[in-house]
Amino acid sequence: MLDGKFDAGGAVPCQVDGGLKCFGHPVGASGLRMVYENYLQLLGRAGERQLPNMRLGLTHNLGGTPYSGVACISIIGRLGD
Repeated sequence: MLDGKFDAGGAVPCQVDGGLKCFGHPVGASGLRMVYENYLQLLGRAGERQLPNMRLGLTHNLGGTPYSGVACISIIGRLGD
């Protein structure tokens, strides 16, 4: 969408680290990289791309071979505050 909804300052920030291609799209480790970004955000350690008041993060990853695909969705967050 071009209205900014998914930009870092938008209502639903998405891929504020630039996405997996910015990291060479590490085959086999791409899901781990996405969870790591959420981890950094939740702990307030994401540096210049830190989002304010980060409480929940969602990742989704697809893989497999023809006729044996896998999808994984992870929602991580922090309690309290």
